[in-house]
Parts: sequence; structure tokens; C-alpha cells
Amino acid sequence: MTTKIMWQPDSSQITAARMTDFMQNVNRKHGADLTTYSELHDWSVQNHEAFWRDVWDYFDVIGDAGERTLVDGTKIPGAKWFPDARLNFAENLLRYQDDHIALVFRGENGARQQLTYAELRHEVAALAAAFKQQGVVAGDRIAAMMPNCIETIIAMLATTSLGAIWSSCSPDFGVQGVVDRFGQIEPKLFITVDGYFYNGKQLDISEKVNAIRAELTSVETTVVVNFAGFNHQYDATSVAWNDYLDRSASTLEFVRMPFNAPLYIMFSSGTTGVPKCIVHGIGGTLLQHMKEHALHTDIDRDDVFFYFTTCGWMMWNWLVSGLAQGATLVLFDGSPFYPEPAALWHIAEQEQISVFGTSAKYLSALEKAEYKPATVHNLKALRAILTTGSVLAPESFDFVYRDIKSNLCLSSISGGTDIVSCFALGNPILPVYRGELQCKGLGLDVQVFNDNGQAVVQEKGELVCCNSFPCMPIGFWNDNDGQRYFKAYFARFENTWAHGDYAEITDHDGVIIYGRSDAVLNPGGVRIGTAEIYRQVEKIDSVLESIAIGQRWQDDERVVLFVRLREGLKLDDALQQEIRQIIRRNATPRHVPAVIAQVTDIPRTISGKIVELAVRQVVHGETVKNTDALANPEALEQFRDRAELNQ
Repeated sequence: MTTKIMWQPDSSQITAARMTDFMQNVNRKHGADLTTYSELHDWSVQNHEAFWRDVWDYFDVIGDAGERTLVDGTKIPGAKWFPDARLNFAENLLRYQDDHIALVFRGENGARQQLTYAELRHEVAALAAAFKQQGVVAGDRIAAMMPNCIETIIAMLATTSLGAIWSSCSPDFGVQGVVDRFGQIEPKLFITVDGYFYNGKQLDISEKVNAIRAELTSVETTVVVNFAGFNHQYDATSVAWNDYLDRSASTLEFVRMPFNAPLYIMFSSGTTGVPKCIVHGIGGTLLQHMKEHALHTDIDRDDVFFYFTTCGWMMWNWLVSGLAQGATLVLFDGSPFYPEPAALWHIAEQEQISVFGTSAKYLSALEKAEYKPATVHNLKALRAILTTGSVLAPESFDFVYRDIKSNLCLSSISGGTDIVSCFALGNPILPVYRGELQCKGLGLDVQVFNDNGQAVVQEKGELVCCNSFPCMPIGFWNDNDGQRYFKAYFARFENTWAHGDYAEITDHDGVIIYGRSDAVLNPGGVRIGTAEIYRQVEKIDSVLESIAIGQRWQDDERVVLFVRLREGLKLDDALQQEIRQIIRRNATPRHVPAVIAQVTDIPRTISGKIVELAVRQVVHGETVKNTDALANPEALEQFRDRAELNQ
């Protein structure tokens, strides 16, 4: 069956795209004759050493690249990119020093702030000077529990300007969730707020902060931003943000570090144990984000770039790197549906957002709320929508082009915290096919393997990357022999990164994601991606969202589906039959759940991802090791000892 093309760029858009300019640059530099993205991608994989050197040169990375580009390039893991290079992350993000708007903050309570690039640099200098007086040096860790506000970006840039390491989470994390993360990395400073706003509430977090600080014994000073108006003073070791800054600082100096020096420590979701501390390097993160923003998303100085994210999700780190392209970043903190579904679209219209990033679940919820931005808002500036976090269903493609804007590039993107970037993503010179990610990322030999480790096309299997790439993690924090890191990504297939996504590559080199491999259902030995079920179930107007697991049953596995319905509705026999019929009709009989049960809430991580594994553990009477990783851990109780699951 031919997949429907939802949008395609015209010739002028293709000609003007930075991807096209980069391809022409490759042709001039290497005597190549590349004319299509497929040819460019093949070249970038077959010549990945030359490709990443070209990325450095094309974006005029500030620093010294050194003579060598790659050492031990066939080792996965173990390859060393740019082993002689020296650079600074913040220096590259702050390359612009003019009156162009760098940051705009919008709060759900109506607050608005902005900084120019010149003002941002001045603020970073003031904080970096204070850090230096505190004794912060390269390699020190600074941890932040912060909203997505301007101060958070200032703090990250000041941290990385000194070669120190940044780690962050959002203020809605529980005490244990924060301690489980930051306690492992022993931060020297802790940056937080007095409170935050969500869904119309002003939330005081002073008790939480005191409990966290009691556990983080390595912290010398807590810097507190007066964000919610509580204006707390915790104790003698805490200091208000405005009092901490050194306003006498007139210059900003950058400590240039090795390419693979640590930049960020990020964390796995931690629902199956203490979160893994994933360490990302300076150079790999910078090059990958430059490539993804400028080439795959076509971002430049004229763009106003927004992503709905918290500081506990990797999309915050990804968004911030847009400063390297000189774009204006729009930051939002709060509920995207407060006080109404129009909240983010008012901002998109007012700030003239050109690239709008969000989660697949947000678009699904917007459609369920029957909100149609196209009928209410002037979105003339909007040219691209990005989505990630979960699979974007084909029906959501229809919703975007029907009810948001017909003429834009809808790019479903997929990667993760593991690489702080994407394996498959958008492309301004390719068409958008319904239900597909547009392309594999440049420089990444992305394949789908069957269970025998053979590359397959138009078959479902494991998403892998068969070559080394600069944004592979340096490793895990305190994993001295590297064994935890190796087991996480490299133990499944020899010399290959196995990402943990269940996927398919199409006949035109698009990518379809069917869900996480560890959540794949296996009734009768047939592998089923959970997204295949969600896509069908959530077509039904009565169903707001769903979660599917495999339950051990009579020496096999059966599919169990839990549904959250619109308020006031009950799961009766007629609705159960409708759910089963739509799944059977549009998927296969194997996809039809043996049991369907109603719940009022579905557990998810703080970054919004539903947690099939945690639900499966509860259903089987097992202990969920770390409920502090969840935004709503109380929801798990609805899945325990269900009578329907014993018959």
C-alpha cells in the first residue's frame, strides 16, 4: 500500500534549504556529485570521518579541531573523535553578541521576559564570575532543579563556560527522585527556585528543597531564584540569585576543554531502579545539535524556535543548542492546557513562532479536546512542527494538516536521552509521509535488525546504529569498568549500538517507530509494538488514552489493554466490542486484547512517557523499584490485584 504524502517542499524551498547548501559544499570540497538526500546520507555514512570534519568546518566551530578526526574508528564503543580538539560549549552558543532577541520566557501566569544575545552574555558573565569565586573549576558538577526559565539557561551556560558539568531536573520531581539522581554525581552547587506555577496553582517547594539539601551533602551553596514570589531564604548556606551574581564582571572567559570532556549528566527514567547517569561530551553534543538544528530543521537567525519541555527532559538540552544558530528561543513553563487548550497557540501567534516543538501526546490531547488552532490563530510564521516523546500516530498527521496548518513540515523525531539527540528526524528537502519519520540522521548508519542481526527493510525489528558517532555517551558516571554502559547498548549485537526501539525502515528510507523494544508484546510468539494498538484504540472518541501490556498467562502471554475514558463514561460491553473490532479490522487478530479494563489515570514519567514496564510489574505482583521517577505514582495502584486479570 502506498503511503500518503502529506506535504512536500517546492523547488524554491529546496534550493534555499541549508541542507542543500551543505550538500553543495560537500560536492565542491570532495569532488562529489550528490543530488539527493539519499545520496548525501550514503556519502556521510561511507565517509563518516570526512563528514564530521565537514560539519565542524561548515559551522565554523569555535575552537581548535586538531589534526586527527578519528582514532580506532571501527571500535563500538571505543572510537575516539577529534582526540586533539579543544573547545568550549558555551563559547559556541554565545558566538552572537548583538541586540537580536535570544530568549523569550512565557509563564502560564502571563509573565513575559526577554533577553538579547548581548544581555544574555552579560548575565552569563556575572554568574560565571560568582562561580569562579566559589571555586568552581572544570569537572565540578552543578545541579539544578529549575523551571524552563531564562535563569536556567544562564546557569547552564555559566557552568559550561568554566568546563564544569551541568545536570538538571524540573521542580515537580519528588525528593527521592532528585536525590537518586543528583546524589550519585555529588554536585558542588545546587540551583533551585522558591516555587513554581502549574495548572493555575502557585506551588511552594520549600519543604522539598530542605529535604533534598539535607541529603545532598556535597553541596556547598544553594542558589535560589525567586520565581514564584515566595522569596524563601533557606539557611546560611543558601543565597538569593540576585545577591549571588557578580555584577562587576565585565568579561566572560571560556575554558576550552577536550572534545570528549563531560558536558551534561543526564538520567534514564529510573522506573526499574536507580537512574543511570549518562555522561555526554562537549564536542559530540555540539556537532550533533548543530547538524540537527541547521540541516535537518533548517533553523537560522530568522527563526523563533519553541519546544514544550521541562528541564528534566533531554529536549530542553536540545532546544538550548538553538542559540548556536542565533535563533530566538521561546521558553514556556506551566501546563499547556491552562487556562484553556489555546494556551500555547496564543504564544505561537504572539511570538511568531516558526518552529514549534511538542510531544505526540500533546497533539493527541489537543485533538481529543476538539481544539483547532487554524480556525482561531494567525500562524503565518509557522513553517515546521516537531514531535517526539512517543510515537506520532498517522491520525495525528491528519490532525496537524487539517486543523493546524496545511503548509508546513511536520517532523516526527526519535532518539533519546541516551544520545541527547536523534537517530531519525526531519528534513526540509524531503516530503512528509503519513505516519513516518522523514529520514535517518546524517552520519548515522541507522538500520533495523531482525533477531538474527541481519539488516531488513520493510520488516519490523530492532533499531540499531552500525557505525561510531561523536554524540555517543562518554559512558555512565561511576561505571569505572564500563560494563553497565556496554550492557545497556552494545551487548545485543556485536560492534553495534542497539537503541531499544522497535522499528521499520520503509522502501523510501523513512522510519516507522512501533514503541520501545522492552514493551513489545509477544502473544503466541508474535511481536507487536504497543503503538500499533494505541493508534487504533485512540481513534475512538470515548477513549482519551490507553496502555497495553503483556500478561503472563497459561505458559504464554496475552495482551491486556487499560483505557482511560472521557469523564462520566463507563467501559461497557458495547465499548469493549467497539475497541476489539477497530483493532481487529485495522491491525490483526493477534493485536486484539484478551482483557480490557478501565482506569482513571495512566502512570507516566515526569517527562510524560507512559510506563508499560511499571504497569506490567504491578500486574504481576512485582515491586516497582523507583516510583519517584513517576509524575503520578499513585496511578499504579489501579493496576494491582484486578479481578479481570485472574480470569
